[in-house]
Amino acid sequence: MSISSMTGFARTECTENGYSWSWEIRSVNARSLDARIRLPTGMERLDVRLKPEVTKKFQRGNISATLTLVRPPKQTSLSVNSDVLNQLLDLANEIAGRIKANPPSIDGLLSVPGVLDTVYQEESNEDRAMLDEAIVRSFGSGLDSLGENRAQEGKRLADIVKGHVDEIEALAARAVAAAAASPVVLEKRLRDQVSALIKDEPSLPEDRIALEVALLVAKGDIREELDRLTAHIEAARDLLRSNEPIGRPFDFLCQEFNREANTLCSKASDIELTRIGLDLKASIERLREQIQNIE
Repeated sequence: MSISSMTGFARTECTENGYSWSWEIRSVNARSLDARIRLPTGMERLDVRLKPEVTKKFQRGNISATLTLVRPPKQTSLSVNSDVLNQLLDLANEIAGRIKANPPSIDGLLSVPGVLDTVYQEESNEDRAMLDEAIVRSFGSGLDSLGENRAQEGKRLADIVKGHVDEIEALAARAVAAAAASPVVLEKRLRDQVSALIKDEPSLPEDRIALEVALLVAKGDIREELDRLTAHIEAARDLLRSNEPIGRPFDFLCQEFNREANTLCSKASDIELTRIGLDLKASIERLREQIQNIE
């Protein structure tokens, strides 16, 4: 038995070549699979590579992932702008021919804006490709952790679901016992009603009473509903033993459970069967609420 919940959380942190980043991945229940990935500015190129990773590992759930990336400080270097420096030297020589002045010093020339340029080292294509591969790998690891988290939650859900199925089975057994006693109850009720109506008049023939009881029993016969409930219980246990995602087929099965419970309540000929039918509906609803969280 392998049941996976659609609710889970995972966080991974990585450091490589001066870069550090973290993934936070959350999952909640949904009718289908919906993946939303938030990437830092400049990393949007990874979106087309990351979303297919989600579809490989999950079939249902609303999955949101956020990447936080810290880049290493940019390395800088200084270079002399030769054009600006030559212009300065030409101007200095021209001015020196007009007035008496000391020649310009090196530190003075270098302090003039535009003589020195600051050069920032950019990421190479190779560094960018290596970073992309590392981030994609770490996203896969994060999805694996999310899958493990959902599986752990699924084990807890499996026990709860099994308990609800057992409860439905016990209520169905009570309904079988109540249905078996129904003809006797109906006959007594009919005789009491006839006696109250006719009082001093001659009583109805036994065959007429037997006929009326038979008609009432046929009208309120719930054996088909109970047989289908038994079949649905077996189907539920088969799903619990399955290694495939069972959330959607189990949801359909809950609808069938509920249909039989509604029919049982409408056909109930006594208070006991009505109470059992209402208890069945409540138990089925609790089962359905848990199924909404299963993949």
